[in-house]
Amino acid sequence: MKITGISTLDHAPQVVAEWLNLLCEDLDWVDTARAYQLLRETLHALRDYLPSDEAADLSAQLPLLVRGIYFEGWNPAKTPVHPRGKADFIDRVAARFPDRTPEEVEEGVVAVFDLLRRKVSAGEINQVANALRKSLRDLWT
Repeated sequence: MKITGISTLDHAPQVVAEWLNLLCEDLDWVDTARAYQLLRETLHALRDYLPSDEAADLSAQLPLLVRGIYFEGWNPAKTPVHPRGKADFIDRVAARFPDRTPEEVEEGVVAVFDLLRRKVSAGEINQVANALRKSLRDLWT
């Protein structure tokens, strides 16, 4: 659908819908609103666990609206957050999913990481993974 005549802007909602649909498929979910919440919370946690230069590098490879979701509310002066272990990361995302077990939340985080691995260059994913603690790095495999 042509709204602005600027293809990047007109296509952006379709790209987000594609990402959410892929997450729903990967997790066997039907609720795209829940998939959006998972994507948003995981992207925010990831962004805040990375050094600010690496967070910015990752953003350069994200589609327009996904990049907006990623940067929403970011305060680079407060990153990277501490502590930054796997349990802290999962707990942070799990705060938005009180009806899910930590194992289910971890499965969701792994699905988002897998989606990023499919959509972002391998070189950038390696840089992101290597900027994280080993326990979190293991979730990328």
